[in-house]
Amino acid sequence: MLHTMSTTVEPATDRSADEVNEEIRALWRRSGGTLSGEQREEYQRLVLEWAAAAPQPARAA
Repeated sequence: MLHTMSTTVEPATDRSADEVNEEIRALWRRSGGTLSGEQREEYQRLVLEWAAAAPQPARAA
């Protein structure tokens, strides 16, 4: 049986990019600048959530 991984980014919550960014900063402060394996996974999840929540710049036509 094959399983496929979703490539779509779905934010865990409806938080703003600023709120997620603050959580990322807090994670780095708690870690002392070096992320463990578990913290790295949390960081990656947060970055994806931040990217999904960040306003997208308007494209020139």
